[in-house]
Amino acid sequence: MLKRTKTAPAVPPGRLDVGPPVAVIDIGSNSIRLVAYEGLCRSPTPIFNEKVLAGLGREVLTTGLLAPDAVARALAALQRFRMLCDVMGVERLWVIATAACREAKNGPQFIREAKAICGVEIDVLSGKREATLSALGVVSGIHRPDGIVGDLGGGSLELVDVKGTRLAGGASLPLGGLALQDLSARSLKKADKIVDEALRAVKFLKAGQGRAFYAVGGTWRALTRLHMRQTGYPLHVMQNYVIPAREALEFARLVRRVNADTLSQIESVNEFRRPLLGYAAVVLEHIIRAAKPREIVVSAAGVREGLLFSALPERERKRDPLIAAAMELNVLRSRSPEHGLELIDWTDRFMASTGIEETADEKRLRHVACLLGDIAWRAHPDYRGQQSLDVISHANLLGVDHPGRNFVALAVYFRHVGLFEGELPSTVRELVTTRMIDRARILGGAMRVGYLLSAAMPNLLPTVPLVVRRGQLQLVLGETYATLGGERVANRLRQLARLIGREALIV
Repeated sequence: MLKRTKTAPAVPPGRLDVGPPVAVIDIGSNSIRLVAYEGLCRSPTPIFNEKVLAGLGREVLTTGLLAPDAVARALAALQRFRMLCDVMGVERLWVIATAACREAKNGPQFIREAKAICGVEIDVLSGKREATLSALGVVSGIHRPDGIVGDLGGGSLELVDVKGTRLAGGASLPLGGLALQDLSARSLKKADKIVDEALRAVKFLKAGQGRAFYAVGGTWRALTRLHMRQTGYPLHVMQNYVIPAREALEFARLVRRVNADTLSQIESVNEFRRPLLGYAAVVLEHIIRAAKPREIVVSAAGVREGLLFSALPERERKRDPLIAAAMELNVLRSRSPEHGLELIDWTDRFMASTGIEETADEKRLRHVACLLGDIAWRAHPDYRGQQSLDVISHANLLGVDHPGRNFVALAVYFRHVGLFEGELPSTVRELVTTRMIDRARILGGAMRVGYLLSAAMPNLLPTVPLVVRRGQLQLVLGETYATLGGERVANRLRQLARLIGREALIV
């Protein structure tokens, strides 16, 4: 039985030893949000996330002032958030403010009151710095990004060209949902003209042709979530959700044309965001026409994540966020984290010997699957495959697209349920190619052999290579481990051999 103690452990079970919690309070033009993270690391995991839709930027462009009721709501939210940070033991807190606070005449007064509550300096971001942090958020969460980043807030739209880790251009325009609603006197027709005129001045948008457009910000996430639900998309994960540009253009035109409350699946959108969907659709439509991107990619990582990314040492920034996250889950949920690392080397040697073509991206995903292969061991044996599928498909993973995360989930699923049992789950099958299913089966088959030999314990796999030699798939046990080659091992080896068109042999 779990007993209370006067002194809790320094690192609670189920948490990583990555230092004390850190947090960001983002005072936006539409919402005030607190996100607390487990620690400052390459793939930060939120431990608490709450927003309050205060609407600070509701009247700034017409009155020049933050509305009194919005200020009161925002300050009340900050008081709650400050206390929550104390409760969670947050040792490093960043507080940032964006367009509404930097544009309003009474913005400085509000910032002084907010600072007194938060107890730390508040960084009122310039438009340029906000654009840079948004782009860094995309860099932190998208594997090798290449396109235009657009962060649509309540007060402004920030645009930056990004390729890998290189940022270029940069613009901040007063085209946020609340700002457009204010400037256009709630007329989408007037908003259309305002957006068209503003975007004509952004020359680097033309460089987006044939590349991705990365949509950042709560209103665009609401818009794309609506698209996801209307189309019956099988995976409800916003990070890296992709819509072909032509389809996104048609959807944006639909949303701006009709009353939002009449749209199918509108209940998936917060009622306070619904009035802004039409303005977000107007901006998206004009961006697609001006930049001519290949696709719209949703990035759930934005200014806050960019801020944390910029605070990391350079060595940490260079780490692969997907591998980092997989290693963390491996540490938290595997019987032996070291075994996952050995499985990577073991399958590296196996794949190299088969002559099967494997791209760098496929190899990267294979390594992730090896790290996550044992995360469901505590579940009932009959449900380990399904639990692995669910956890990996919906995990807080950065740096991977939806087909990629489903490939990893499938490989671990096959490792548990077998290679030829039943039908593939439809929610996964729709998002992967035939080649990905084939490679997932092969990897799952190799893991089935490896785990049966090692019992998920370290130090054995490096001594028992699985390789193709002289046209045979050979499991080399040697004299020391000869007794491990039982009937079940032989059966699994034969199953794997059939997948790669070889005969099986235990040496």
